[in-house]
Amino acid sequence: MQKEKITAIVLAGGSGKRMGTACKKQYLELGGRPILFYSLNTFQESCIDEIILVSNESEYCQKEIVQKYSLNKVVKIVPGGKERADSVYQGLLAAEGCSYVLIQDGARPFLTQDMIQASVSAVKKYQACVVGMPVKDTIKTADSDNFANETLARDKVWQIQTPQTFSYPLIKKAYENIMLKQPAGITDDAMVVEYGQFAKIKLIQGSYQNIKITTSEDLDVAEVFLRKLQTQ
Repeated sequence: MQKEKITAIVLAGGSGKRMGTACKKQYLELGGRPILFYSLNTFQESCIDEIILVSNESEYCQKEIVQKYSLNKVVKIVPGGKERADSVYQGLLAAEGCSYVLIQDGARPFLTQDMIQASVSAVKKYQACVVGMPVKDTIKTADSDNFANETLARDKVWQIQTPQTFSYPLIKKAYENIMLKQPAGITDDAMVVEYGQFAKIKLIQGSYQNIKITTSEDLDVAEVFLRKLQTQ
């Protein structure tokens, strides 16, 4: 029986405007290495068969990250698109032939082997799963004038992270659907699947440390998390 190929698509195409630095956030240093290195290296050491990196700085990524840190599971570096969905779709086209795909934000450095293993196990059973955590704070919706409209049941609300993992035929079909219809308000891959009602999304518990580095404050927090991990 032919082995099912598992591919990771790592997104490194963000502009990083909210970081307020000339260097894009995924290439800023964390612990002396680019933020992007950490998720790539975790996939490198995992059960994943290959990595497709989506970046518009292919020369830099190839020389300063892939070659420098011997990340030989990175088989392709493909350019991203204008929006996140466009970048994911380019990654999916480059992943043709795989059975399952994990889609990861390159600005989330604290991906773990447990998250990857749990995602792979779940996707084989449910076809679609995402990593996340139950929210800690009370969450309210607001009206157009910023008055509280509704308080959501906290035990029903999760903050969604990555990786987001899917059967390859399922997620490719879902993305082809939104590429055609171009709906507004799509912010993650699970929403792409939900939009076309292709599958229910299984939620997998990740970690409160699995943050996405978006602002300078996030980078400060990440430095604390990294030091803690290095002393364990």
